[in-house]
Amino acid sequence: MKRPHIWIISPASAKANNGNWQSARRWARFLRTRYRVTIAQQWPDPDAASAHAHAPANLPDLPDLLIALHARRSAASLDAYVHACPERPTILLLTGTDLYRDIASDASAQASLRHARALVVLQPAGLAELPAPLRAKASVIYQSADTLRPATGPRRHLDVCMVGHLRDEKDPATFMRAAAHVRDARVRLLHIGGALDPALGQLAEATARDHPRYRWLGALPHAATRQRLKRSFLMAITSRMEGGANVIIEAVTSGVPVLASDISGNRGMLGDDYAGYFAPGDDNALAALIGRCAADPAFYAHLQAQCAARAALFAPASEQAALLDLVDNLLQTNTTTAAPTAAAPH
Repeated sequence: MKRPHIWIISPASAKANNGNWQSARRWARFLRTRYRVTIAQQWPDPDAASAHAHAPANLPDLPDLLIALHARRSAASLDAYVHACPERPTILLLTGTDLYRDIASDASAQASLRHARALVVLQPAGLAELPAPLRAKASVIYQSADTLRPATGPRRHLDVCMVGHLRDEKDPATFMRAAAHVRDARVRLLHIGGALDPALGQLAEATARDHPRYRWLGALPHAATRQRLKRSFLMAITSRMEGGANVIIEAVTSGVPVLASDISGNRGMLGDDYAGYFAPGDDNALAALIGRCAADPAFYAHLQAQCAARAALFAPASEQAALLDLVDNLLQTNTTTAAPTAAAPH
């Protein structure tokens, strides 16, 4: 019996190497244990390997289920699929810009919410951002990362690592400004990410010239980033909006405590009682937390323990089980619902 075929629409390309692309690849790996999977940037996709990418809806090799990442950027694909295959299920994975910006004002993002059979948010605080009538079709699926053994041994430097491309939503300027306020000579602020905003790239270069403790490493491959992160003393995330940052998961599963901007998406990942929050945009508060971690081993150990308590949420087996359960149920429900129609006399 032919296995069902699932398409994952990720508007970001492999070259972008961002969180959406990483999510698409991970979900594809999980789903391939049970289904055939195609990843594409749009549907239908003229560059996809499928011979039936442009086929009419009655051909059997069209997707049995479509997963779309990003409500606004995948809106055209989701709309096309729903109109071509109205009886087939769809899943919309909501990003931070979806939840905390686009669905409030963008018509195409709002249409995606209505079109999708099921919605997925990456942390429980995201549910509150959805219109109340749509929350019943939403699920929370935490993302995951493989556990890496934390670095051991004496540290020459206390590296505070920020991972994120230089763009406004990530607010990298707060991390850069914090470099002027950190006094501990052992601390270095390391920033990994490409300059998607040229002005922020220029600011990073200027900050590195003026404050030697700040180093902009540019974009690195994902594997190299994880190795750099696991050797860090702390990970900082300064974002203005996050749907459920994978870099938090990668830090936690590497035993690296997190200093996080106090926003809904980060609270949904780390919990309301987490001690490592600072007000968004407050570089002085971020620098004070860095200094406290460097000077106060008990406080640092407290953050480590709080992060370790969240690690089980981010296990790959848990994410895979939740995803397969959702997909299995949608396909089973669709088959059961369609069966009487298929059996009815013409």
